[in-house]
Amino acid sequence: MKDNLKDTTFIIAVRLDSIQRLENTLIVAKQICRYFDTNVFIAEIADHYNGILKSLLPRKAKYLFIEDKDYIFYRTKHFNQLTLKVTTPIIALWDTDVVIDKKAILEAIYNIRTNNADIVYPYNGMFLETSEIIRKYYLKTKDIRMLYRNISKLEFLYNQPMVGGAVFADRVKYINAGMENEKHYGWGNEDYDRFYRFVGLNYKIQRVNVPLFHLCHPRGINSQYRSKMFEQISTDEKNKIENCSKEEIEFCITNNANK
Repeated sequence: MKDNLKDTTFIIAVRLDSIQRLENTLIVAKQICRYFDTNVFIAEIADHYNGILKSLLPRKAKYLFIEDKDYIFYRTKHFNQLTLKVTTPIIALWDTDVVIDKKAILEAIYNIRTNNADIVYPYNGMFLETSEIIRKYYLKTKDIRMLYRNISKLEFLYNQPMVGGAVFADRVKYINAGMENEKHYGWGNEDYDRFYRFVGLNYKIQRVNVPLFHLCHPRGINSQYRSKMFEQISTDEKNKIENCSKEEIEFCITNNANK
């Protein structure tokens, strides 16, 4: 029997820039639908519609195509648009390439349902990258235990605790926190920006003590800073939020909402 997560919507926005990204998106969506009676909202961002992703997704998943001629994936803007279309009390901001223990997801949802947390990261900050061989084996077995058995063969994707990839949030609290900061255009520091706002607003934040597994894929323009200039803009915005008081964060949120 599937676990009841009808009060939760997994939001996934993707720009398909490789066959690996397509495969990862499909396995992530199928595994969520396999284990949970929930809502999966997947938006494909592309310059034209070809129907491939929609035809391969599980029927349970809700698909939306967004035409965007910009080759830069404006992730923050699209996530905000999707969030405002969702009505469930809990949302999950989900990357297309992440795999997490089912029990961690259930623990995260429980803590939000019981008001023990406003925000839950269903992993301990450890972001582990698969090799292409292990990725393919996982696609074949669909068994997360295989990833745990081979954990010594995986490398850290980043050498610091992570606050993105998978985030469960009370939807109203998330919206009140300003959702995604659209000043981050393309790949950047939006995850830390969001986290520092949660901290500054005194939200109840929890983690689950398991790793997050990242299914590898080629890293193009949307998996790195677009340029030194955009890196500096994103870093400056993150640093500003990190050093703001609660009142200053609330002012920034209001100011951004009025633009």
